[in-house]
Amino acid sequence: MASKSQHSIPKTKSPNGKAESQGQWGRAWEVDWFSLASIIFLLLFAPFIVYYFIMACDQYSCSLTTPIVDIATGHASLADIWAKTPPVTAKAVQLYTLWVSFQVLLYSWLPDFCHRFLPGYVGGVQEGAITPAGVVNKYEVNGLQAWLITHLLWFLNAYLLSWFSPTIIFDNWIPLLWCANILGYAVSTFAMIKSYLFPTSAEDRKFTGNFFYNYMMGIEFNPRIGKWFDFKLFFNGRPGIVAWTLINLSFAAKQQELYGHVTNSMILVNVLQAIYVLDFFWNETWYLKTIDICHDHFGWYLGWGDCVWLPYLYTLQGLYLVYHPVQLSTPNAVGILLLGLVGYYIFRMANHQKDLFRRTDGRCLIWGKKPKAIECSYVSADGQKHHSKLLVSGFWGMARHLNYTGDLMGSLAYCLACGGSHLLPYFYIIYMTILLTHRCLRDEHRCANKYGSDWERYTAAVPYRLLPGIF
Repeated sequence: MASKSQHSIPKTKSPNGKAESQGQWGRAWEVDWFSLASIIFLLLFAPFIVYYFIMACDQYSCSLTTPIVDIATGHASLADIWAKTPPVTAKAVQLYTLWVSFQVLLYSWLPDFCHRFLPGYVGGVQEGAITPAGVVNKYEVNGLQAWLITHLLWFLNAYLLSWFSPTIIFDNWIPLLWCANILGYAVSTFAMIKSYLFPTSAEDRKFTGNFFYNYMMGIEFNPRIGKWFDFKLFFNGRPGIVAWTLINLSFAAKQQELYGHVTNSMILVNVLQAIYVLDFFWNETWYLKTIDICHDHFGWYLGWGDCVWLPYLYTLQGLYLVYHPVQLSTPNAVGILLLGLVGYYIFRMANHQKDLFRRTDGRCLIWGKKPKAIECSYVSADGQKHHSKLLVSGFWGMARHLNYTGDLMGSLAYCLACGGSHLLPYFYIIYMTILLTHRCLRDEHRCANKYGSDWERYTAAVPYRLLPGIF
């Protein structure tokens, strides 16, 4: 078996003067000028980008250019636009507080029972991947249960109890935006302070010496409150992703209220995005081994991003269709549905193949054959040498990140359902292309450092990243 020789791990100093192992996983230890400029840009402009998109729909029927033209020609000023923006309201604060508190309750106080009666579902107490410091965290995986309970209550209210209107989310969309921002900044700031004063695992922290980078990308690897409340797992899945399908349902209800019917494009967006959300929660245990949990530290990027960026920009298609109901022709609707389903199939099967390969240590069949792999080794931050295998069969023999390709196909389908009249609903595919391409390159840079010459053998065996024969 080919492997690189074991080297000593360089050390860095934490704020308290103790030496910490500088591992090969997680985010950077040092910040170059481009990364710092990107971080400051996002901290300054990401909240404005979200506001601009939501404001454009509320005041300009989802046109992205008209606000700029109005300001440039003097027909409107920034003050005029801001004056028309709904402020935070007591009702929105109550709704958002109730929503987050309910999700915390479901996450922290209700052990999973779905794994007891759903064949093939893996929930309950599960172990995550080993951290750079050699820690193996345990998680209470109950996201599917939380999603089911939340949506059961939603439908009971809509069709039986009538506690509130199904359009309640749309009707309070901008006031709720301010509440989401407050939570996003609060949890990010708390995580920053916590990492200095009472970290969950001091050995899994990373300090760059740059405040903005530390705040954005996070210091602690797995910040927790108590034994089970894990910040990354909670905020990645709840409240944003559980809310995703509820938001779409509220948009569909508003379309029904305004026009007397729900268009096939709105149904497509609801169905395709619900498949993605349900896939996330059905495979939440698998998610514990992905880049978000295994490599990203918890900072503003995840804290604010999960509270604001995800629920507000990932749902732009449904929001757009409230203002511009699109009724697709049957061939177009079928084509978009097939694109979304094929993309989902590639995304899911690629991830399944890798997961199956890992769980069985390669003792399985992929596409009816014994899988091929590159054997490799790496050293964790605690100085221990580990052995691993990189799959080069099935979808993973076609491209190194074909799961991302399937994800992008699904993302494109959501956007195509909105027709071609406006750019706004296509922000999602533009953003996802940038995000996944960057994640692809970032992941490969990390793997090159982690596996060394073994990674070179792997890239020689699988030369393409996303598109076989092209890129």
